[in-house]
Amino acid sequence: MNLENTQAQMRKGILEYCILLIISRQDAYVSDIIHKLKDSRIIVVEGTIYPMLTRLKNAGLLAYRWEESPQGPPRKYYSITDKGRSGLSELENSWNEMTQAIQQLRNQSF
Repeated sequence: MNLENTQAQMRKGILEYCILLIISRQDAYVSDIIHKLKDSRIIVVEGTIYPMLTRLKNAGLLAYRWEESPQGPPRKYYSITDKGRSGLSELENSWNEMTQAIQQLRNQSF
């Protein structure tokens, strides 16, 4: 088993959920999102985040606006939409079901 690959796939599978969680609390700029993920020990690079944000925006889960930056070019800030909040709620339910199922498996005696 390639443990590193399995761990990477697990992180990738929950990344959209994590991004929606972050943006649901406050509008965020890409570097803010990456910083919060890193603080949670989920290491990602911009090249991973941008396509995911575009997919979430195209699906109607996120919106964005441009804001002038005191340093450098304008920044794109992402916000969650009503559809995104609904999707986040569904993901939270799925996450809770999955963690409960895994906990049940861990506690079973075979």
